[in-house]
Amino acid sequence: MSSFPCLVRFVSGSGEVRYRLGHRLVDRYLEFVAGRCRPNTLRAVAFDLKTFFTVVAKDPAEVTAVDVFEFLAHQRGDRSVVRLADRESGLSARTIARRLSSVSGLYAYLIARGDTPVRASPVPRGLSTRRQGGPKRSRTVPLVRVPRTLPKILAPAEVDRLLAALRTGRDRAMVLAMVLAGLRRCEVLGLRLADVRAGDRRLFVAEGKGGHQRLVPVAGRFLQALGGYLHDERPATASTDRLFVVLKGPRRGLPLSAEGLDEILAAARRRAGLEHATCHELRHTCLTRLREAGMALEAVQAQAGHRSIESTRIYLHLTNDWLADQYQRAAVLIDADQKDVTAMIAAQDVTGR
Repeated sequence: MSSFPCLVRFVSGSGEVRYRLGHRLVDRYLEFVAGRCRPNTLRAVAFDLKTFFTVVAKDPAEVTAVDVFEFLAHQRGDRSVVRLADRESGLSARTIARRLSSVSGLYAYLIARGDTPVRASPVPRGLSTRRQGGPKRSRTVPLVRVPRTLPKILAPAEVDRLLAALRTGRDRAMVLAMVLAGLRRCEVLGLRLADVRAGDRRLFVAEGKGGHQRLVPVAGRFLQALGGYLHDERPATASTDRLFVVLKGPRRGLPLSAEGLDEILAAARRRAGLEHATCHELRHTCLTRLREAGMALEAVQAQAGHRSIESTRIYLHLTNDWLADQYQRAAVLIDADQKDVTAMIAAQDVTGR
């Protein structure tokens, strides 16, 4: 048990990335997760569990609710130093909630097995509370409150500066796939040569979030950048059918990794003098602009690959120009109605006299 938790990354016999932490039951759970989740989810769960058991420093069967609350306090960090963005300290509430979910998933698995000492999850479902003066029936609130914050987007001028700072056609094509088609980072890297439907100006996303597939339209500007990359830059010796590959070094011709894309974007961001321009912000920028241009919310949902319309509603709040226009139209109608009512009351007063 002295080596637990020690996160080990390895490649399985089938060529897929797997993780171990050095505990038989935890490693079996990671195998279970690998069979039902996407690679990014598996990596996040493995890292979350490593973090939890590093802080708690106990065997999984010995963890109690007290340990979970201590872990939450540890993740919150020093309360004397807070972020200006959300007035919170330590990790963001969203990250802490995700880690708590990973731990809860592990214990749900251990209980379901039925052959472990674990009979109840040490992770509380929430805190029971009752509003003062309200109904006597109590309700449960989550251990971690995740605020609904608005993601940042880039202005058109900032997008132009970022594109100008990119050094290869491959990099421009990847950024345009996020800016013009709203693809996620993993979806861009998961594209294969056969997924480009140039004649229809569409991209087939075979590896969407949750394993869901979709076919999305894309602007000709992306196809132009992609054509330049495929004609002039992509190594002819590349043995993979992945669309975007490494162009230089010992990994030349191999699929580009998420870390590689992040490094490319970070370097371009520095050259462009931008404070923010992450992959997800590029995606948010695309979907926001589509909504501002009048695209129906259901169409934005299909473009984004959201399973629930609730995930798409955030773009109602991001589209400032659209919202202001809708408000002005409503205000004009309200003002007109008010004038009609005033005129009608005045006419009634004259008649009554």
